[in-house]
Amino acid sequence: MLRRKKSKYKQALVGNKKYYYYRIYWLDPCGDAGHAEASEVKKLKPAKMITHAFIFDKNKKFVWTFASYDEEAAVFSDRNCLLRSSVYKLEKVLNRSE
Repeated sequence: MLRRKKSKYKQALVGNKKYYYYRIYWLDPCGDAGHAEASEVKKLKPAKMITHAFIFDKNKKFVWTFASYDEEAAVFSDRNCLLRSSVYKLEKVLNRSE
């Protein structure tokens, strides 16, 4: 009898579909509505963010994530949609329970 090899990556099974857990590095645009001198304009930089979440789906334009889900139904919470152009690194998280 063949045994299925356990994935080395953290995952969730929701409605017969596997979703993998990622560490997502992305840039969050920042703004300032106040007055500033010309020398101050370029000092404003986007925030470098890290999100830990399951990736629901991704394409060339967007990455959809969720952090919570219902074990009995395919219902997702704590959802985000990130611009793919703002994501600079996707890192699949290893399963530490091995």
